[in-house]
Amino acid sequence: MDTPVVDISCCILCEICIELAPHAFAVNDAGFVEVLERDDYSDEDIHEAIKNCPKDCITRE
Repeated sequence: MDTPVVDISCCILCEICIELAPHAFAVNDAGFVEVLERDDYSDEDIHEAIKNCPKDCITRE
């Protein structure tokens, strides 16, 4: 299963990913967007979050 990865060096903290898929993305205590641990990252909300990132800093690995 492909897991989303956030490149924090280009993330502008717009939080669009969190708005679209709060079950998969969150801001951590250090103030960076992180991917939450899940068994499955294939749902449409996660796909939309990746697609709508304005800086294209979310990829799948």
